[in-house]
Amino acid sequence: MILFFDNGLLAMGNIMFLCGLALIIGLERTFRFFFQRQKLKGTVAFFGGILVVLLGFPFTGMCIESYGFFIIFSGFFPVAVNFIRRIPVIGNLLNLPGISHVAAKLEGQSRYNV
Repeated sequence: MILFFDNGLLAMGNIMFLCGLALIIGLERTFRFFFQRQKLKGTVAFFGGILVVLLGFPFTGMCIESYGFFIIFSGFFPVAVNFIRRIPVIGNLLNLPGISHVAAKLEGQSRYNV
């Protein structure tokens, strides 16, 4: 738990995430993905959070990064929820009373943003 908010580890994780994304989809598509007009607010928050972590405020930076990550990748939530619903054991868990309500909100919330 002590190393959870370690500046060095968070910085390395952020760099590895960006490098992995660039290696998987390519540099040009990575830049196009992050700098789309409708995702600009999330991109600024995400990279601003990385900067705040590098400046030495890990908890605040992670909160800002999480907000940016949620804004940037909110368009993928319906796809992810539909994929998880098709997995035999986990799909049944999504039909439980409390969890189905949350999954339906995640799925419906991103549909209107697209």
